[in-house]
Amino acid sequence: MIYEGKAIRVQALGDGIVEMQFDLEGDSVNKFNRLTLNEFRQAVDALRADASIRGVLVASGKGMFIVGADITEFIELFRAPEEELRGWCLEVNRIFSDFEDLPVPTVVAINGVALGGGFEMCLACDFRVMGESATVGLPEVKLGINPGFGGTVRLPRLIGSDNAIEWIAAGKENRAAEALKVGAVDAVVADDRLREAALDLLRRAVAGELDFRGRRQPKLEPLKLGNVEQMMAFESAKAYVAAQAGPHYPAPLAAVKTIQKAANAGREAALEIEVGGFVKLAGTSVAESLVGLFLNEQELKRKTKKYDKAARAVKQAAVLGAGIMGGGIAYQSALKGTPILMKDIREESIRLGLAEADKQLAKRVEKGRLTVLQMAEVLNGIRPTLSYGDFGQVDLVIEAVVEKLEVKQAVLAEVEAQVAEDSVIASNTSTISISRLADSLERPERFCGMHFFNPVPLMPLVEVIRGERTGEQAIATTVAYARKMGKTPIVVNDCPGFLVNRVLFPYLSGFTGLLAAGIDFQRIDRVMEAFGWPMGPAYLLDVVGIDTAVHARNVLAEGYPERMKEEGATAIDVLLGAGRLGQKSGAGFYAYERDGSPKPKKLDDPQVTELLRPLVGEARELGDEEIVERLMLPLCLETVRCLEEGVVESAAEADMGLIYGVGFPPFRGGALRYIDTLGVARFVELAERHAELGPLYRPTEKLRDMARQGQSFFA
Repeated sequence: MIYEGKAIRVQALGDGIVEMQFDLEGDSVNKFNRLTLNEFRQAVDALRADASIRGVLVASGKGMFIVGADITEFIELFRAPEEELRGWCLEVNRIFSDFEDLPVPTVVAINGVALGGGFEMCLACDFRVMGESATVGLPEVKLGINPGFGGTVRLPRLIGSDNAIEWIAAGKENRAAEALKVGAVDAVVADDRLREAALDLLRRAVAGELDFRGRRQPKLEPLKLGNVEQMMAFESAKAYVAAQAGPHYPAPLAAVKTIQKAANAGREAALEIEVGGFVKLAGTSVAESLVGLFLNEQELKRKTKKYDKAARAVKQAAVLGAGIMGGGIAYQSALKGTPILMKDIREESIRLGLAEADKQLAKRVEKGRLTVLQMAEVLNGIRPTLSYGDFGQVDLVIEAVVEKLEVKQAVLAEVEAQVAEDSVIASNTSTISISRLADSLERPERFCGMHFFNPVPLMPLVEVIRGERTGEQAIATTVAYARKMGKTPIVVNDCPGFLVNRVLFPYLSGFTGLLAAGIDFQRIDRVMEAFGWPMGPAYLLDVVGIDTAVHARNVLAEGYPERMKEEGATAIDVLLGAGRLGQKSGAGFYAYERDGSPKPKKLDDPQVTELLRPLVGEARELGDEEIVERLMLPLCLETVRCLEEGVVESAAEADMGLIYGVGFPPFRGGALRYIDTLGVARFVELAERHAELGPLYRPTEKLRDMARQGQSFFA
């Protein structure tokens, strides 16, 4: 054994060939944490010191190569002074460069995934052999940063600046065929032949058949582009990337600028330029929010996975109520491998549900994500029915009928009599209390909420709602089924509106308050879209449906009259009375026109101004910043209340619910992360400045205590 640690081993294979194997002890994946980087330094020193070595195979002892850097360890470094972070990055890069400069050929066998620092490890090798099912990429921009272990230096010199910019700025994982096509790897082989093929290539390099020094040389030199070629390549790339990324995500454009700045530099100078860009981005609030979002995702995955042990396997599901929502649920279940019955009392609704599933599948076929045969198999997994004939074999039923308490209770009692005693029943309600719905059931412990968001195929969140009498197996089974469907479940406790709608409607109340103050709704939409929301509140209400919004508002007003009951008619009441239901009716705050595109075209409609005129008081001059405050304060404060009341268990889950459920700007990290970014004390001060607007704007006592003690939601 040439070197042995807890993450890396270097052992002789014979004939001067050695294998450096990454196999992090006590972890299911390899990653570049402090331990691995320290051992990488020692392993490289051991390789440099052994003159008998003629070639190095780099491989993984796990099902994946290296998933990247351990962001949970390095987040503290991101908060360190710039010079400290710069020094650390340069030291890590010296290890990679020392490995790259070994006087013998190096070949890496890439299995599973090699992402971020893992792929940068591959780029430091002379030759790359990839398993056919593996993926590689540099996804750092998704964390608000750029590659920091040489990715912006080596990749452009291997595959050209255009391809490298596309890979790095998009941050996507790339399949083996694409990697081979652009020259990021030298060979793709069947997974079971990976090690054999990599060793064969290494032996050929050792024998002199392959010029490893010639393959290495371009990575040490400037990019081979003339000044005019550089200007054409980089200026057009910057314009395109800036337009795609938008103003709130600086990392993709910064990556292009880093590659451009380093184009005429050799490796060492180029690495220093990369480190400079990395350090600058690591200190931004965007990086802090996106890294926080990544950590929240990891926490959420760990929490939901814990339910697997108590879950009952769902081999056959059912959905009550077809139509677009039921069809979307049926499609998602069948697509992910769980056959599902789709029941309704009307054939028309059944046809609508099947049409929705067919439409979603056709899109996947069109994009090459499914074959026609696979589409047929998924459709076969959806069985329409007008009766309860086969419900005795169903493990989990999702009730998705009209959002009326009495109707749902009647349907739930009816289906309970048809299913086995240990079957789970879940209601896809958006606002009605799960505990009240359970009053109609003989077995309330087998009942919970399973709130999907529309459109089901696109929205990642599912709220799993625990009622007062819900048993843990019902929750565990529903969570496991949601995960199997490819969704992100968040478990919340029962209350009016649950988490997402409860938090959203104070935001919309702030919007109607601004309308009453004479602020044009189109201006409000523009301001909030500039803040980072995918759509402003008026447009959002049109998409949700004005009738749906009024119903949810009324449920919340009944549940929280002291905060959410509004005096007199509001804008949404007026639009509802005028039959303007939003996109579904062709008119709401805006008018809508079908032009053959997937979503209707939004148009201005002067009639709305006249309709709303009686509601508008004397117009006030408000700056954009105050418009943001009047919408964000009530949303954030209601999120705080949900956390304090135990509706949601953690700050991470609260923030993820808003990002996945209503499109809260990811670069701001969620409502509670947003409070932290402002500072809890400053946020409380802002809220108190607006307290005259009503109870929705008044901080809780616990939040005031946090402000006084200098606390935050995320340490």
